[in-house]
Amino acid sequence: MVEEKKEKNDREFKKQTFFEHLAELRSRLLWSIGYLILGFIVAYAFHKQIFHLIALPLLEIAPKQYKSIFAFHHLSEPFFTYLKLSFYAGIFIASPFILHQLWLFISPALYKEEKRYAIPFIFFATLLFLAGGAFGYFVGLKYMISFFLSEAEGLVPVLTMEGYFSLATTVILGMGIVFETPILIFFLSIMGVVDYKFLISKFKYAIFFIFLIAAIITPSGDPITQTVFAVPMLLLYILGILVAYLFGSKKSE
Repeated sequence: MVEEKKEKNDREFKKQTFFEHLAELRSRLLWSIGYLILGFIVAYAFHKQIFHLIALPLLEIAPKQYKSIFAFHHLSEPFFTYLKLSFYAGIFIASPFILHQLWLFISPALYKEEKRYAIPFIFFATLLFLAGGAFGYFVGLKYMISFFLSEAEGLVPVLTMEGYFSLATTVILGMGIVFETPILIFFLSIMGVVDYKFLISKFKYAIFFIFLIAAIITPSGDPITQTVFAVPMLLLYILGILVAYLFGSKKSE
C-alpha cells in the first residue's frame, strides 16, 4: 500500500517537464527576490538605528575612552555599509516569506500527508533562523569582541564601519544559517536521503565538521569562542537525529 502510494506520488511529481521545473524555480526565486527587496526597503528606513543596534555589543564592552564614532576610509563607505546592512537585515525580515516560497517549490515532491507540515515548517524554520541570529548577536559576537579587545590591550583601536560590519554579519548570519540544520535534516529524512541510524553512525564526522564550521565563523581562532559556537551546533545535530527518527522512519514502514 505504501509502495503504491509512493509510486502514485512519484508519477504526479514527474508530470512536470524539466523546463516546467525551471519555470517553477524561476517563479519562486522572483517571489523571494521581491520579498527580499521589500525587506530591504523596510530595513533601510531604519538603517542607522539598526547599525547602532549591531554596534551595541562593542560599545558595551569597549573601554569608555574608546566609545567614539566609527571611522571610515572613503566618503562612500558609510552609504554602502548601510546598504549592505539593510540587505542583510532584509533577509531576516523577509525570511518567513522566502521560506514559504522554498516550501512551495519542494512540496510537490512530498506525500499528501506530508504537505500538512507547511505551517510548522515555516514557523520552526523562521524561529530557528532568528534564534541563530540572536545567538550570534548576544553570545557569539560578545565573546569575539572580548577576545579581540583583550589581545589589543594597550593599543588604541581605530575601527571602521565596514570592518566591524563584516565581522558582525559573518557571525549573526552564519549562525542563523547553521541553526537551520534540523530543518535540512527534516527534508533529507522525509525524502529518504538519510535516516537517524545514518546520522548516528556519522556522529564523529559531524563533530569534526561542526568544529570546522565554528572555526570559519569565528575568525578569532581561540578554542573557547569556537567551543561556544560548536556546542549549540552539536545540540542541533542531535535534535536533527530526533527529527529524522520521528519523520524519516515513517518512510520505511
